[in-house]
Amino acid sequence: MFSCRIPLASLIQTLAVAEYLNFRHAANALGVAQSSVSARVKALEENLGVLLFERHARGVRLTEAGRHFVERVTAGIDQLDHAVRTAGMVARGEHGRLRVGIHALIPGSFLATLLERYRERHPGIEVEIAEGTARDSVMRLRANRLDLTFVAGAPEFPDCHARRIWSERLLVAMPARHPLGDQAGVTWADLAGETFIVRHGGTGPQVHHRIVMRLVGTSPDLSILRFDVERGTLLSMVAQGYGVTIVGEAASPMHAPGVTFLSILDEPEPLAFSAIWSPHNRSPALRSLLDLAGQMSRSGRSA
Repeated sequence: MFSCRIPLASLIQTLAVAEYLNFRHAANALGVAQSSVSARVKALEENLGVLLFERHARGVRLTEAGRHFVERVTAGIDQLDHAVRTAGMVARGEHGRLRVGIHALIPGSFLATLLERYRERHPGIEVEIAEGTARDSVMRLRANRLDLTFVAGAPEFPDCHARRIWSERLLVAMPARHPLGDQAGVTWADLAGETFIVRHGGTGPQVHHRIVMRLVGTSPDLSILRFDVERGTLLSMVAQGYGVTIVGEAASPMHAPGVTFLSILDEPEPLAFSAIWSPHNRSPALRSLLDLAGQMSRSGRSA
């Protein structure tokens, strides 16, 4: 039984001998004494209990066992070198993985631009995207299945950090043929008799809450229907006359034939969007994304 505690220097010197097939040339390449190389290789062979090299007057030749050993050690050294290099890159936020929860990814929106710029600046980071409701995303975050999630609103969780990143004006999306569709804007009172349709997922729960807050006291017959559909399908349902819905202004450039987007003139608060992450997550990749989001927010890049 041989010891598995083989010095790394012995392996490196053995690989050098296998490359040059000459102890003197290997020693010169490594900048060490030939006697040191010879002694280490001999000790390694004794430790393994096999002959790695056949010695002859002009140099050495690998044995069959030696060729097998060198191939495996070379692969192991390459993996070790990769591990050392990538460990430093991960520590600097240049390499790794970032798992991001989102409510939607609309081309041209703040979030889409943020992720695009981040991937451009950090090509070594693999960004994984998971779409879902705020509740689902926070549950994934707590289970360590996400590094960060962006949610509508400004929630506070005792076990998570939260930071407001950007905000969007609220718009009403209604059928283009709607009697109010040719106006410059509407008020909440104008919408009191409408049937609202919202999504179960994405920002649907936050939109539902905002509608209730604004109309529950003034519209006794308030009608809000919830559907398990994607954003594009919901807008198509608006065009077909199922009802009206409330969206952030990032959704207004979406290709939605038959839909008109109008400002809500008396809506006092834009819809905030926040980043949520665990205080125990020390990922440099996460920190880099938060820093970039902060820079874009301060510069007024909201769309």
